[in-house]
Amino acid sequence: MTDKRSFASTSLPRHLLRGATGFGALIGAFALLPVLGPGSLLLAPIGLLALRGCPACWAIGLVQTVSMGRLQRSCKDGVCELTVARPASHQHSESRPGDSGVPVAH
Repeated sequence: MTDKRSFASTSLPRHLLRGATGFGALIGAFALLPVLGPGSLLLAPIGLLALRGCPACWAIGLVQTVSMGRLQRSCKDGVCELTVARPASHQHSESRPGDSGVPVAH
């Protein structure tokens, strides 16, 4: 998967709302079948639209949404590495000698 392809939402509450809508509509489409008949199946496309096509894609997006801003992927010479990203606002207060990559004379 490339960095440009993302299933994440802009916020966790928005993603959870999409999931509740999508899974609710899919479950409702089949659970209401005995009550409403085949007309209840009209909820299925609404559920798939809310989940952006598939429940697995929604689950991947949930993981991406939760980890957004916490993990950083970097690739160099064909080798990719996943590291914990440091918040910029706390970088100066938590930095230790040698963290910046600049050698420190002892």
